Amino acid sequence: MKRIFFWVFILHMIWFLVFLVQKFSVVDFAVANLKTKMLIVGAVVLVVGLMYFFWLRHIEFVKKAAIVLKEVFFIAYISSTLYLLLGIIFNPPITLTQAGSLLQGHGLSRDHVSYGNMGANIKLAVIASEDQLYPDHDGFDLKAIKVAMKYNKRHPNKVRGASTISQQVAKNVFLWQGGGFLRKGIEVFFTFSIEGLWTKRTILERYLNVAEMGPGIFGVQAAAKKYFNKDAKELTAAEAAQIAACLPNPKRYTVKPLSGYVASRYANIMRQMNNLRGDADVQAIIK
Repeated sequence: MKRIFFWVFILHMIWFLVFLVQKFSVVDFAVANLKTKMLIVGAVVLVVGLMYFFWLRHIEFVKKAAIVLKEVFFIAYISSTLYLLLGIIFNPPITLTQAGSLLQGHGLSRDHVSYGNMGANIKLAVIASEDQLYPDHDGFDLKAIKVAMKYNKRHPNKVRGASTISQQVAKNVFLWQGGGFLRKGIEVFFTFSIEGLWTKRTILERYLNVAEMGPGIFGVQAAAKKYFNKDAKELTAAEAAQIAACLPNPKRYTVKPLSGYVASRYANIMRQMNNLRGDADVQAIIK
């Protein structure tokens, strides 16, 4: 079994590295200075590998530690791969963000709902709000990344992100909140993986079931019940747009009471929903 997963890992990494090489020409892709950082990581791995082969492996303590680290790594890879495959069919039982919400005293209100019972309005609202090129990209919206880069250079104290729905699913389902090169790099790996193995409808379904939509409120069904006392499939376009408007910071941008940010943004989301409603690719996903 371990040998099988070893070859799965090798093939998976080759597939991923080919993908990264294709993205090297894109300045700042999804991780700032990706090419430089990948070369640094590669150089460090090579140096450590050579040091281990020629010197460190002869030190008993280091050799034992290396064996333990190798086992831990493969256990982590095998478990995450199985979790990735199960995600094709099942929603995650709990995420690190949801566990953090419980520990921080915000509670955990959620109610997983099937894709067919979400209704078209909330699907369209989230695409219009978070990722209008969702049907067309491979997990990374290069146009949005370039726009965010230009904005961030002009406003260094007010950084704007360009995460797609796929990236947010990778973060919410497999990882933790917060930035940093390590988490962002792993996010790129999981985004690439779910785009390769899950359908766009599955990715959107997972997002709408795990995303935080208010303090301790996770998923569109829980949000619809909390804010409008109805099921997600019954949300009007305006109600769906209000929920989508809170997503950038659901603890700060509240739906009930209606915060100034949500009040000003949801009308624009509704306009974008009208613009996207006739798009055949969008319709194929939300129907």
